[in-house]
Formats: sequence, structure tokens, C-alpha cells
Amino acid sequence: MNLDFSDEQKQLRDQVRRFLGEKCSPTAVRRILEGPDAFDRDLYTGLAELGVLGAAIPEEYGGVGLGDLELCVIAEELGRVLAPVPVSSSIYLAAEFLLMSGSEAQKAYWLPILSSGEAIGTFAFNEGQGRMTPNKVEARVEGGMITGTKVPVADGSIADFAIVAARDESDDVSLYIVELDSGGVSRDVLESIDPTRDQARITFSGCPAELLGAKGDGWHIASVVMDRAAILLAFEQLGGADRAMEMARDYALERIAFGRQIGSFQAIKHMLADMYVSATLARSNCYYGAWALVSGTSERPVAAATARVSATTAFQQCAKNNIQVHGGMGFTWAFDCHLYYRRSNALSLALGGLSTWESLLIERMSAGNAESAA
Repeated sequence: MNLDFSDEQKQLRDQVRRFLGEKCSPTAVRRILEGPDAFDRDLYTGLAELGVLGAAIPEEYGGVGLGDLELCVIAEELGRVLAPVPVSSSIYLAAEFLLMSGSEAQKAYWLPILSSGEAIGTFAFNEGQGRMTPNKVEARVEGGMITGTKVPVADGSIADFAIVAARDESDDVSLYIVELDSGGVSRDVLESIDPTRDQARITFSGCPAELLGAKGDGWHIASVVMDRAAILLAFEQLGGADRAMEMARDYALERIAFGRQIGSFQAIKHMLADMYVSATLARSNCYYGAWALVSGTSERPVAAATARVSATTAFQQCAKNNIQVHGGMGFTWAFDCHLYYRRSNALSLALGGLSTWESLLIERMSAGNAESAA
């Protein structure tokens, strides 16, 4: 079994890395962090023109028709540069919901404009803090109109439409497409540790909602799509962890203290070694997730949780230790260390926090062990 990317996929990685190196410098990330814009629209348009947004969308719907492995490659590169764009919400989630459960008309309308970057989608799922369960869904659709509040919603203030989990007339959880520029929708931007990734509260007060998929099948569909998105987000976290580790290594080799490179001190060596081990373990688990993503194996739920837990831990450790290696300078606004620390914490909460995915991993492995023993 070859758990490495193909030469063509590596060429794609190099192409995307060159593009992002030119278009998404730390200065560009800071412009979004410090300015009024919620995301880098020019970068997003450039990614669409490059075919990144449509990488895993079939050609008949305006995409490039590559596949999920290529999307994993792209996700890692986006994570390396902390790209301030809504790719995870629009492509990992909204596009995948449409591909999995959308009608032909829904796919034909939304997928081409997602691929071209003309529209931004998101998934409105959470209703407050803590792990989401079917019992916590209070948003409701009656007579084709939705009411309720979703918070937090990633990229909620900039999205054109949302896939919303809500209760139907039978009190089951179903999914609905809701256009966010219609009447009866109010949006409030939330403060967060990483302003380059938009978070919002969306309140629905009787606005049109179009059913996506079969009635009552919303929780199952959401679970499958979120596992897929978790693997892709894990690759973003892996890219961020690797870059934070590289920053720490480079500074340790450049900085001189007491007549020596600080990288020669035992404490710095230990810190860098811990970062390397954590990032390498995360890469192994992410590759396991990528294999599960494309193979159709029943191991995918376990692989998704494993990749997510490992990558979250690695990114947070590498981002934190990168600050420590830089010493007092690492805590300053002028250095870029805090950009990675911000993103590591923001992504640790996406799709549910670390504790949620740890619990899911335990539950799924326990269920698998029980099946094997039966």
C-alpha cells in the first residue's frame, strides 16, 4: 500500500504553493486581520481561476473533476499560509452537502457558482456551546419557513446561502438550503481569536427554506459530511503545524545568544523535537484519513476522528512552542507567531472542539471493538 501522494498530486501542491507564496504573504493575512474586510476576496477569486475551488467538483457542474486527494493537497497548502478565505465552509462543507444529497436542480444551480467563487456557502449547525446532538437542534421549519438561531456559524456574515440543520414538521432533523440575503435573516459578526476567519450569529425569523436530501435524514447526512470535512481541516492544521515548526527551526538557527545559536541549547532542542514528533504523527494520521476518504472503507469515521484529534494537538503544540522558541519577540505583534497561534485555536473549535472529537474517537473505536468481538 502506497500512502504517499502521486507525482501529479505533488506537482499540484507545488503549483498551489507558488501561487499562495505570491498572493498570500503574512502581510496579506495581516491586512485582513487588521482591516475591515472579512476575507481576501482577490485571493478567493484567484483560487477560483486556478481551479482550486472546483478541484473536487465534477466537470458537469463547472468544476475541475479531480478528487478528494487533490483537495487534501490543497487544504495543506492553504493551512501553511493561513489563507483568509472561506474554502472550508464553501467547499469542504456546502459543496459536499450538495454533491451528496442535492437534487439535480440544486446541484446545477449552486455548484457552478461555488466553483467559480461567485457564491459562498456555509453550514449552520451549532446552537450554542458544547457538543451538538439531535436533541439540541431547536431551529424549526414549518410550511417551508425556518425560524431559529445558529451560533457560531463559520463565514456566516459573508455567505450567500447556508445549509441549515432544523426540525421538520415530524420533529425529525432535516437539512435545508436557505438564501441568506432573503427577508427574515439577521446576521451579527462575533468577536473571535482569529478575525481572519469570520464567525457569526444567524437568526432566522420566518424565511424560505428548501429541503436538501430526504426528510428526517439530516443528522446522518451531516455526520458523513462533517467526517469528510474533518479530514480536510486536519490537513489545513497539518500545514499550519509544519510551517510553525519551520519558523521555530529557522529562528533557532539564526538567533545568537551568549555567543551560540539558541538551537544548540538543550531546552530548545527538546521543544523542536517535540514539535517534530507531534507534526509527524499528525501527518501519518492525516494520510490515514485521506486513504479512508477515497477508499470507501468503513474505517472512515475512526480515521476522521483520529486525524482531527492528532492534527489539532499538533497545530496547537507547534504554534505555542513557536512562540516560546522566539522568546519575548514571539509575543509581539510585529512577529508572525501570533498569526499561527490564533489560527490553531480557531481551527481547534471548528466542527466541534477537541473534546468532542476525542469523545467521538473513543465511541467509534469502542463500537468497532464490540463489533469485532461479537
